[in-house]
Amino acid sequence: MTADPADDTRTRILRAALDLFAEHGYQRTSLRQIGERLRLTKTAILYHFPAKENLLAALVEPLVADLEALLDTAQTQPTERARWTVLEGWVDVMLAHRRPLGMLYHDIALIGRGDTYHRLIVIAMRANDLIAGPDAGRRERVRAVQAVASCSDPIVFFTDVSDEVLRADMLDGVRRLLTAPTTDAAGPPEADPAGAAVRPTDPAAAALAHASRPDSVPGGGAVARRRRPGRPRALGREQVEAARRMHAEGTHSVDAIAATLGVSRATVYRHLDGQ
Repeated sequence: MTADPADDTRTRILRAALDLFAEHGYQRTSLRQIGERLRLTKTAILYHFPAKENLLAALVEPLVADLEALLDTAQTQPTERARWTVLEGWVDVMLAHRRPLGMLYHDIALIGRGDTYHRLIVIAMRANDLIAGPDAGRRERVRAVQAVASCSDPIVFFTDVSDEVLRADMLDGVRRLLTAPTTDAAGPPEADPAGAAVRPTDPAAAALAHASRPDSVPGGGAVARRRRPGRPRALGREQVEAARRMHAEGTHSVDAIAATLGVSRATVYRHLDGQ
């Protein structure tokens, strides 16, 4: 069967765009550069992708679609099986898309364009819920968020480690995290927004978690999320750059930047004031 020439050109454009984005960054790569690498005109590029943002969305789409499919499968399973389906599948999806994931990490502000950002937020919240389990308390929810991070972040930082070795290390780490015993010394009892203590298994905790999700806020944004215990107090260099880009481009409020990067508004302001 003969391949469709249009599909072949589209694939070549995406491959070249990913290479150039990885080499120079999304912001520093122009459509002209992509065209020059392929010996295509800018008009030919625009025929397939009306704007550079469409290139980015197309590159990230396979990663997002695979994560959504994974969660759809896990959603039908019993709690314990669903938890490990998500965790093992999450690692496999991340490893399968190592290059686009690295590009997103370095240009995190870009996912705020279009609906990709909101889809990723919903994916993260769904994964957190499946890993934490029904009626989870604060500590279970915190560990669920940590578990997702431990199944993603090492892929960006350990680029010289093979898929097989990294997969084993990541799953070993997340199993240790989720099977470690919790004690009362680990932190204060949970409290609802008004300050009343609640038990970790109290259904009110699950209701609070639902209320903090982006899809429970009018417009689907993450602005109204409360700051949760355990968020980092400082930002790394890449995160500072991302925060400043989001602020300079006017695409995110300070609240949205804080929610995206997992820090307080004060932390964001401190780094913005230092520009």
